[in-house]
Amino acid sequence: MENIKKLSPVVFKARPVKTEVRDNQTVVLEYVGEELGPYLTDLSHKIRWDVQDSNLDAIKPWGIAIPETPGLSVLENGFLINRMNRTQASVWHLAGEKPDDPDDSAYTETTDATMFVALTGRETFAIAEKLTSLDFAVPDKKAPFLLQGPIAHVPCQIVTLAQNGEHCGLLFTCSRGYAQSMIGAILEAGEEFGLRPAGETAFNKFLTQ
Repeated sequence: MENIKKLSPVVFKARPVKTEVRDNQTVVLEYVGEELGPYLTDLSHKIRWDVQDSNLDAIKPWGIAIPETPGLSVLENGFLINRMNRTQASVWHLAGEKPDDPDDSAYTETTDATMFVALTGRETFAIAEKLTSLDFAVPDKKAPFLLQGPIAHVPCQIVTLAQNGEHCGLLFTCSRGYAQSMIGAILEAGEEFGLRPAGETAFNKFLTQ
């Protein structure tokens, strides 16, 4: 079982120039033509969990407090933690060494059941406006923050990761079965802005800006 090759639900029609095999899955670090943005990056290999408990406030994933208010998120030590409702949160590991699996029945890993992508660059919100009526650039909310709703009519969790001029970014995840339809819709919406696939390295640079 350990040698079974894993495949991302996301497929781009672009040529990789740098890749890395990680946990039996090929991760694209860079594609041809990444000189200009905005970018769409497949992060489906990043490990993610759903956390549910009647006493959610007592749970601290990797020592990080879950935000008390639904819709709030916290980015700390490479983990993005999103409060969904009174009893549920999501945890997305974005950077650093792969963490050990939590030994707690409150956690359910969702990595293989979902797709996960980042949309980054100056035109991020203009592209998103063509796909949904959700407002990701709310002026009275400080990024990161969570919204739950449809992207291209597909239920998603979406986090506004940054909303500062050219440094704008969204993360969103949905059921794996919608992956290619979603990717097609996003790339079509971003065509006029020059949206193109980018590898993990471009996202890592964005994350550290």
